[in-house]
Amino acid sequence: MRRFVSIWFRHLATDWFTLRRPQLRVMPFVLRAPVQGRMMVMAANACAQIKGVHAGMALADARAFVPDLEVLDDMPDLAGKLLKRLAEWCIRFTPLAAVDLPDGLLLDVTGCAHLWGGDAPYLADIVRRLNIRGYDVRAAIADTPGAAWAVARFGKEPLVIDSGRHIEAVLPLPPEALRLEAEVVERLHKLGLRRINQFIQMPRASLRRRFGQHFIMRLDQALGHEEEPIQPVQPLEPYQERLPCLEPVTTATAIEIALQQLLETLCLRLRNEYKGLRAAVFKGYRVDGKVVQADIATSRPSHNVKHLFKLFEIKLPTLEPALGIELFQLEAIKVEDHFPRQDKLWEGGGGLEDERLSELLDRLAGKIGAESIHRYLPTEHYWPERSFKPAASLQEKPTTIWRDKLRPIQLLAVPEKIEVSAPIPDYPPMLFRHQGKVHKIVKADGPERIEQEWWLQQGQHRDYYHVEDEEGRRYWLFRLGHYDDKTYQWFLHGFFS
Repeated sequence: MRRFVSIWFRHLATDWFTLRRPQLRVMPFVLRAPVQGRMMVMAANACAQIKGVHAGMALADARAFVPDLEVLDDMPDLAGKLLKRLAEWCIRFTPLAAVDLPDGLLLDVTGCAHLWGGDAPYLADIVRRLNIRGYDVRAAIADTPGAAWAVARFGKEPLVIDSGRHIEAVLPLPPEALRLEAEVVERLHKLGLRRINQFIQMPRASLRRRFGQHFIMRLDQALGHEEEPIQPVQPLEPYQERLPCLEPVTTATAIEIALQQLLETLCLRLRNEYKGLRAAVFKGYRVDGKVVQADIATSRPSHNVKHLFKLFEIKLPTLEPALGIELFQLEAIKVEDHFPRQDKLWEGGGGLEDERLSELLDRLAGKIGAESIHRYLPTEHYWPERSFKPAASLQEKPTTIWRDKLRPIQLLAVPEKIEVSAPIPDYPPMLFRHQGKVHKIVKADGPERIEQEWWLQQGQHRDYYHVEDEEGRRYWLFRLGHYDDKTYQWFLHGFFS
């Protein structure tokens, strides 16, 4: 049986203003906004409500009731933004938390309450922590979102509805508890139907004809006859594990133990489903409401607990627990198929298929950054800048073979112009100057002529030379154009090892 919690913020907007101006806590105040040329009360705090001021009242009438009323300007988009932030904060209680405008949250807590010792302590902890944050709330738990919503706003204590008893809890409530339009509620009251149990047994055809299909839908949602989906603020990852803490965690050892336990649980599930993660996030929900996280990525699918722990271990020092972390969450945000590989009996390991190589690259990427590690594959081009391409992964196969010509280990993205002396036609120069330094050439090989790929672009050919200077450094130089046209230039294009 599924379970839902509805949280009602009785003074959402005014509570937010009170948190920023604590002196407002002991004085009546309202939020105002113009409506059709009149200044109206949009929200009133508890002190103002006790003195008869309520939302929807004209501001002039409110001031007549309370002469010393404090008045502040309303913020139209405040409720939506607040509820979204509060729903994200409530993820520490359940991964499925949704905004329920205009003044509530809806949580799918199926399978969560036992971690707190049952429904009652679970609900009490939610209310207590929201009260500590400064919000006046009322919450209920039931088998359907509609029943939880109704009991939270119109029910009596206790607000924990036992499984299977939600219909009994809804029947004595007024029709407003079904989340109906104001005109439908008014029509029901005029007919003397002031409790749900007064019309629950009426024929559905008559109710639909009098009050519409929306009325029937809301009634069925509250009773559990129709499914009511919720839209969580954060989509639920299909591979996610959570670990709540009995007491806030502050030590590095405790964080490592939590990570180890979550990895073992997640990797066991991945292994059983022949999956491996390519990217994962380890999150810690702190007592102060902030979330700290560390993320990793792998070059191939993996469910090796030891390897994944080492990748996270590098980043764990960046997780600041502050006053303590009360919930840990591990998400595999990218998962791929990972089938066991059959090793050949007479062939040793090695090569790109060796998992040890991919694990080494993962650890290096965690220390120096994945952007510092590159793999290249050959392409069907002669022009040096276009003769290779970055590989998407270790598993990507080449579509052609590397040319058997010797190429530098470091190729400049843009060839750099150099000055040469004593050039002889079809021979390398005797000297060249690069970045202010003169290099005397003692060995050279070439030329290797590379023509432009005319189907891609027009231009002069290049004559390449492998040269070595007096210090033993080796370079790849080329002359652009012919000697006889007097417009040739020399360039440095790469460095050999």
